[in-house]
Amino acid sequence: MQRAAPQEFTRVLSSMCTEPHPVAREAAERFLATNPGDPATYQQIADLERRAVETLGEITRLDAPHGYIASGGTESNIQAVRAARNLARRDDPNVVAPESIHFSFQKAAEVLGVELRIAPVGDDYRANLDAIAEHTDEDTVLVAGVAGSTEYGRVDPIPDLADVAHDHDALMHVDAAWGGFALPFTDYAWDFADAPVDTMAIDPHKLGQAAVPAGGLLAREKRVVDALAVDTPYLESTSQATLTGTRSGAGVASAEAAMRELWPGGYRTQFEVSMSDAAWLADQLADRGFEVVEPTLPLVAVDVPESLFSALRERGWRISRTATGELRVVCMPHVTREQLSAFVADVDALR
Repeated sequence: MQRAAPQEFTRVLSSMCTEPHPVAREAAERFLATNPGDPATYQQIADLERRAVETLGEITRLDAPHGYIASGGTESNIQAVRAARNLARRDDPNVVAPESIHFSFQKAAEVLGVELRIAPVGDDYRANLDAIAEHTDEDTVLVAGVAGSTEYGRVDPIPDLADVAHDHDALMHVDAAWGGFALPFTDYAWDFADAPVDTMAIDPHKLGQAAVPAGGLLAREKRVVDALAVDTPYLESTSQATLTGTRSGAGVASAEAAMRELWPGGYRTQFEVSMSDAAWLADQLADRGFEVVEPTLPLVAVDVPESLFSALRERGWRISRTATGELRVVCMPHVTREQLSAFVADVDALR
């Protein structure tokens, strides 16, 4: 029987994951069999997790971060909702978020029994403050904003959203799962120093170039993580705040290694290259008469006919659409100018 081979990245243009950095891959292999879910037994991986959380705090400008390396943004977002619900203890809790929020919040609402209130975004694809405020009331336990949306790469007005949240005694959560490793090199106000953010999702396995799975959940205050803890009587450690319990140390070690290798200079260089590539692609497609959403992070959304989209997929390009139908290209570290040039050439050939 022929040995199975993984998907190659040469024609993957819409994924928010990428090939792990070599040091991240090597670290993942070394710590594959360890379990950070039992930190008293697996002490070395527990130390690496603490170092990874500290570096995530440095990236997001949080001096004393609390949190852990999660499986990804979905787990981190669910946990942020869970912590907010547990702390608020309200009879009919609700979470307010813009329509650009990740679909993991729908999962969180269903699993945790909270109401998810979705507010429309403005013409700039960012959260509309008036709409968010209209959806928020005394039962709101969490307001969520996006720092690098998955469809258009937009950054919500995080400081203003935090004001709305705290005016209602709710927590403020930022989903920076994708954007968190690009935004430190921009002028956006998005992190713990820019606003009184309570929790954040930021994924090393996306732009951080760690191996999958390696997400990050950060909290400003220890009480928020403590609100997630349950007793673990048969383990050496006495409690556990994570959602998954047993988890491979591969993600933890990979995240720590990638960040140690690349923060900050490597990430800055990659962001500049990816942003330049996104701007180039947007210009190329606009010059051909397509309607392009201006990229503000390395993500390009463009309106193309269904026939062209289908033909490009038949050529082997792994592409996807936004909710409103635009083709989206995410300029991840594996996406090169050469690949984008080949993509544009196929666009020309198939129009």
